[in-house]
Amino acid sequence: MSATKAKNFCSTPFISLFIKKYIGGELMSTIPNTTNNDNRTQIFLDEENKETIKIKEPGLLWYLFRRKTVVIGFLLFLLVVVCALLAPVLTSYQPSEMTVENRLTAPNSQHYFGTDNFGRDVFSRVIHGGRASLLVGTIVVILAVGVGSLLGLVCGYYRKADAILMRIIDGLMSFPGLILAIAMMGVLGSGVFTVIIALSIVYFPRVTRVVRGSVLVLSESPLVEAEKSLGANGPYILFKQILPNCLSPIIVQTTFIFSYAILGEAALSFLGVGVPPTIPSWGNVLSDSRVFIVQGWWMAVFPGLAIMATVLGLNQFGDGLRDILDPKSRRS
Repeated sequence: MSATKAKNFCSTPFISLFIKKYIGGELMSTIPNTTNNDNRTQIFLDEENKETIKIKEPGLLWYLFRRKTVVIGFLLFLLVVVCALLAPVLTSYQPSEMTVENRLTAPNSQHYFGTDNFGRDVFSRVIHGGRASLLVGTIVVILAVGVGSLLGLVCGYYRKADAILMRIIDGLMSFPGLILAIAMMGVLGSGVFTVIIALSIVYFPRVTRVVRGSVLVLSESPLVEAEKSLGANGPYILFKQILPNCLSPIIVQTTFIFSYAILGEAALSFLGVGVPPTIPSWGNVLSDSRVFIVQGWWMAVFPGLAIMATVLGLNQFGDGLRDILDPKSRRS
């Protein structure tokens, strides 16, 4: 609609009355054209105050949370995090407190998830175990994304470094993730710190390849070429121009690596080479249930449900982020 047509339309008695009653002010003599670049319509009202009404395109959060699967995934993950943080408040039992006379007790009003073979409260062990599993996942994400992003920037921009570093990355990715993590644990020994290091070594090559691909495309963009022509050095171009444009794939990879790290920690602890048995984690609780799966099915079901809810929530939220940060998906 042109400016003249818009002005004539807004000058009709009904529309003028509506504007005065619900918006206020007098219509100005000029109405600017609708901009096509950002899908925004501006109507200036009240000639003295020059107030502006802007109709803006919905933000990214609106596109993200209008999907039911994303909302469900976010709420699932949020529920797990809240239960882990409030573990001392939600239960009066200590995760290592043994009551032999109550061993292998089915779920009841006192023990919501039952007890294990030593009489320990499974509900307490699951929510306290979530602390260890989420802590491992968080630190692994920080290390893997940090190291992977830095190496991806270097490999994508400096071709000589790319020829050397990517061969090492390809060698690491040629091994199955769990086998490589077990090998790292065999070299470094067991413990929470070694689990974090092993899983970080397993997952940082994934981030490196994703960031490298984005840098290869962005390094040929007119913006980067202009910076080079102005004499900008490599680090300035990488961290000021290229890195901000790589944040979308990095954010998406963060959610997926978080879920991979939680699964990896559970797998290593289940096999007995991860978090020590003295520290409750979801993998350790599952490992204790192997022998008593028939007599105490609840020992395996509830920690398994906690892992499933966390990973499902992260994956659903990550899928939503991936779709929403892709302009083609958002336009569709």
